[in-house]
Amino acid sequence: MNFADLLSAVRTHPQAVTLPGEWAQGRAGYGGLMAALLFEAIQARVGKERPARSLAITFVAPAPLGAPISFEVEVLREGKSVVTLLGRAVAEGGTVTLMQASFGAPRPSYIDVPALPAVETKPLADCTPLPYLQGVTPEYIRHLDLRWGIGGLPFTGSHGRQMGGWVRLRDEPSAEPVSEAHLLALVDAWPPAVLPHLSKPAAGSTLSWTIEFVQPLANLTTQDWCRYCATIEHARDGYGHTSAMLYTAEGKLIAISRQTVTVFG
Repeated sequence: MNFADLLSAVRTHPQAVTLPGEWAQGRAGYGGLMAALLFEAIQARVGKERPARSLAITFVAPAPLGAPISFEVEVLREGKSVVTLLGRAVAEGGTVTLMQASFGAPRPSYIDVPALPAVETKPLADCTPLPYLQGVTPEYIRHLDLRWGIGGLPFTGSHGRQMGGWVRLRDEPSAEPVSEAHLLALVDAWPPAVLPHLSKPAAGSTLSWTIEFVQPLANLTTQDWCRYCATIEHARDGYGHTSAMLYTAEGKLIAISRQTVTVFG
């Protein structure tokens, strides 16, 4: 099942969605896909006049593969402009993913501060592709195309603070409009920015994640490339704290992300 198939599945049968093994991240389902599916279930409860502003995501437990997952949504408060919702992805063993989501209608304001310029990135043609290698890279990489253009690759013993490059969905059959659900998959596609500091393979995963969307969303399709750059702010005791930006190919800011990651090495 490709990304579009799974988004369709959560819209039509949110009480029983099964993640196939090709979307695995180690022994669990890919976190970016889980966030995208839970967001899709939440967004179905909100009108188009209130776009997504911010999400707070906690990966409580590994999302099972090949077993049904239920996506549940609760409206916490609905005001004149902002609605806040809580989403849960629940499997047989309990909650696996939590998401608190805030959607807000635009309101008049005198404040208009543009984003800082995008971080310089190597041209796409000069970047190193991260291919899908069975048994080496995570299974979900077969669905995402990453090109390394900033910092070192994982497990190469490089000690820079920044990591990133270019990203898009891989082998999309048609150019569909990009939504916030797609952006969640693109941002979380990248490994933790601390992994290049290691000189041998070790497991790493996201513990908590907040992401904010710049609205209105840029006019992108699923065949367009985006630019990504993550910065390590602090790392010690097996935990890393990183911030990241996602831009259009032209350097327009799309999303702002922060993650706390765990590293077993």
